Amino acid sequence: MTRRERLAHPLDDVPSIKLKLGFVIAAAVAVTVFVFWLLIKIGVWPSVSGVVAGAVAMVMVWFLSRGMTSPLRQMAAAASEMAKGNYDRRVSTSSRDEVGELARAFNQMAAELAETDRVRRDLVANVSHELRTPITALQAVLENLVDGVTEPDPETFRTMLAQVERLGRLVKQLLDLSRLESGSVPLERTEFRIEPVLTHAVREQRLHAPEIAVSVSVESPDLTADGDPERVHQVVANLLENAVRHTPRGGTVEVRARRKPDGVTIEVLDEGPGIADADEARIFERFYRADSARASRDGGAGLGLAIAQWIVDLHGGDIHPEKREPHGCRMVVTLPHN
Repeated sequence: MTRRERLAHPLDDVPSIKLKLGFVIAAAVAVTVFVFWLLIKIGVWPSVSGVVAGAVAMVMVWFLSRGMTSPLRQMAAAASEMAKGNYDRRVSTSSRDEVGELARAFNQMAAELAETDRVRRDLVANVSHELRTPITALQAVLENLVDGVTEPDPETFRTMLAQVERLGRLVKQLLDLSRLESGSVPLERTEFRIEPVLTHAVREQRLHAPEIAVSVSVESPDLTADGDPERVHQVVANLLENAVRHTPRGGTVEVRARRKPDGVTIEVLDEGPGIADADEARIFERFYRADSARASRDGGAGLGLAIAQWIVDLHGGDIHPEKREPHGCRMVVTLPHN
């Protein structure tokens, strides 16, 4: 705090609003008595002395209370700006009393609202972009069919089906993410065997990407975990889809599971280019794609990892990427014991 600000807020170091009010009242009484006594001593009439002493005391109270209520005035002005959509305003937090605590909480709330507004705008922009791409492709194909430019054939219908499936995946992921964020998807926790869940997810991925070899390895056929098997399957399926997308044709994706002291660990390993250090901190953000051109071409919307993290967090577990030598990525999911 600068010297000028300290002079304007002389009571900021007082840790309680009650002490500040007590100090202001005591100071007002002392100033009133002192000024009244001084004016009487120099021969001023008592009535005039009382008025002058009261005026001086009011000026002093106004000066002291102005610093006390300054954060409240700033909060009122900032709230008005926030109602207009401007979340950049912040209030002074130099006071150490309850008003200062309120100002700090207000600033934190403003920062969270600003981040929420940024996420909302990004979400609208990204969803609009992701929807526009397949819709534009479908519209072009349908216009050609209607105008007689192209004849209906299996290849054309396969192209249209691929775009419809892409739309379906995007809508499903958005609904899943919305439900997870709102907490409307309760976990049906139970003890379940890991191997059938992983095998089912791998079998599904083999159907969608036959050119990639996908294998599964479980430490023991009787290996069990505590959690919601349907949601764990969703996590593995999302990780597999992401791994297959970044693995070159003829490559291999591995799924492994083993018991560890802190729970059960599931690993999904690919042979892709890996995750750059600059991207590692952001891969779980919604709609974030480390290789946006490739992911967009292959139909990835950047929601799979965000959904996987939400589900793992609901289980109280951990999910993180690790580098794989000589190249590739290892996604590690840990499900803790109940």
